[in-house]
Parts: sequence; structure tokens; C-alpha cells
Amino acid sequence: MPEKLLPTAVVGSYPQPDWLIDRSNLKTRLPPRIRATEIWRIAPEWLEQAQDDATIVAICDMERAGIDIVTDGEIRRESYSNRVATALGGIDTENHGLAMDRTGQPNPVPRIVGKITRREPIGVRDVELLRANSDRTIKITLPGPFTMTQQAQDDFYGDERAAASDYARAVNQEIRDLFDAGADVVQLDEPYMQAKHEKASRYAVDVVNEALDGVSGTTALHMCFGYAAIHEWRGIGKPDAYSFLPELNDSIVDQISIEAAQPQLDLEILRQLPDKTIILGVIDNGDPEVETPEIVADRIRGALQHVSADRLIPAPDCGMKYMPRHIAFGKLSALARGAAIVRQEIAS
Repeated sequence: MPEKLLPTAVVGSYPQPDWLIDRSNLKTRLPPRIRATEIWRIAPEWLEQAQDDATIVAICDMERAGIDIVTDGEIRRESYSNRVATALGGIDTENHGLAMDRTGQPNPVPRIVGKITRREPIGVRDVELLRANSDRTIKITLPGPFTMTQQAQDDFYGDERAAASDYARAVNQEIRDLFDAGADVVQLDEPYMQAKHEKASRYAVDVVNEALDGVSGTTALHMCFGYAAIHEWRGIGKPDAYSFLPELNDSIVDQISIEAAQPQLDLEILRQLPDKTIILGVIDNGDPEVETPEIVADRIRGALQHVSADRLIPAPDCGMKYMPRHIAFGKLSALARGAAIVRQEIAS
């Protein structure tokens, strides 16, 4: 991890170039849970090379903006979850199931027809490419076991908790390989802990702990209210408070990533995560205007009333996948400069 105070980070995704994906297709649909290969503009035989090139561009953008903890931008993913969820054993990739999205809409999902297993590494090459193209702290993301369970139709287990445990075992195997490949941080994306907080209260922490059992390396967990762009498209507002968050202090994850800028979260809740480093959203992904560094600095100062600087990592609220690239770059630049302002204040 970076040694300086208030290291800046991205949550996960960065905008994919328009030459790589059909952005209009991406922005007018719910995030795909099954494969959605139709969004790619590049012929299959050239797609991997194109994704590699776009990933390198994303890494360079993050570094030019001044971000300390970078990702691969999730450039080769159609959504944050579907690439991993559909690569697991026990999934029928031809005949899909159906589940309600967190916005209340039905969405095609992976259908579980056998025991969930990880047949082979999924993101190792992504980490290797990222490590080869950045000497900064690098983070890679995975969908978490609780969220993948909620985004699937179970036609095998008949026991949601049992399915989640097998997802956790598969994720655990993947995490170990990602650290071996050079990742500094591995993050689980678990937005459905908030979306289905009553179920989460029963077993979500347990399965996250199973996924991280015996893992050596810095781990993070991201939980949000959903992409700002999807909420805007569906005409659905965001809540201003988490229904499931303090419970994560009992997990073995090292860092908790939450959004706070757009929902104007009451940051008093950070006091209920005394044992965790907080990756705090101080960039509003729903606002097309680029924040000034002073606005970012003020949001960071607000958080420091509740959490010490050595436990705070300023970041955007969520992934930046749906933003125009120039706006995402501007917001990351403001993030880096705003953190630098507060860092200097602390040092003075």
C-alpha cells in the first residue's frame, strides 16, 4: 500500500473507449449478468488485443490523473460481475435464468445447474497485464459470493446459503491466484448486501469471511447503491443511508469501500467501522460537472471528523464505467489534487 497519507484510488471500472464498445447499447440496458458479447465493436479474433490496448490507456489515464491505487479499469468486462460469474463450473451458459435486478426489473442471470466450482483462473492475466504496465499499487476486483448468489437462478442447491458457500470457495481460489500474480489489493464487489440487506444480515458476513479465509494480502469490499447512470435511466433515486454497513466491521476484510458524495451520506456512520480502512466516495458519479479540488478537499475534511487520516482512502463513489472519458479523467484529477490539499494541511 502507498505509504503517504490519504492515498487516492479508483473503485474499479474506468470508461471503455467508444471504438471498443457500443456505448449506446451499454447505457440503455440493465448491467448484464450473462455474457453480452454484442456490445463489443471489435471482431472476436482481434478483441483481446484491443482490450489490452484499451486497458493500457486506462492505466495511463489513472496515473496521469495522479491516482495512487490503480486498477485495470475493468476494460475487458461487460459488467462488473458477469465475466467471473459465467466462467464458473455449475453454470448453464446456454439456458439462462431470471432474477429481479436491484432496480426491481427482471434481468437474465446465470442459471445454477450443478455444484459451483472454479475450473481455472479467470483474472490472472488481467493482473499480469496491469502489473507489467504500472509500478503503483494495483487493485483487481471480483464480484463477491453474496452478490453472485443473488444474481443467479438456483436450479440445483435449493439452499441459498449452501450456494453462497460454494461461490465463496471458488472466489477464495481466485483471490489466492490473483495475489500470486502480483495484485496488491483484491476487492470484492458486494452491492447486493445493501440491495438485499435482510438476507445479508443472515449470512453475508459469513460467506465473505469464507471467501477470504487463509488469504494473504490486502483485501477490500465495495458496497454501493448502484451505478448513478442506471438510477438516472430508470428514474430511481438513491437512499441517503446504508441499511447494511456496520455489520462489516465483524468481517475479516481490511478495507470497506462506500459511496458518500452523491447520496450525501451522514459520515457519522464511519465511527461504526473502527477496525477498517475506509475507501470513501468523495466524487459524485451522478454529477456531470467535474468537482473542483476544493470541493473534494472539503469532503475529505468532513470524513476526517470521524476517521483518522491513516485509515482513509479517497475515491469516486463507484465505478466510472458509464461516464464520458474526459469527465472521468477530470474527476480523477480533481480527486488527486483535492487529496493533496488536505495532505499538505495535515503536514503543516
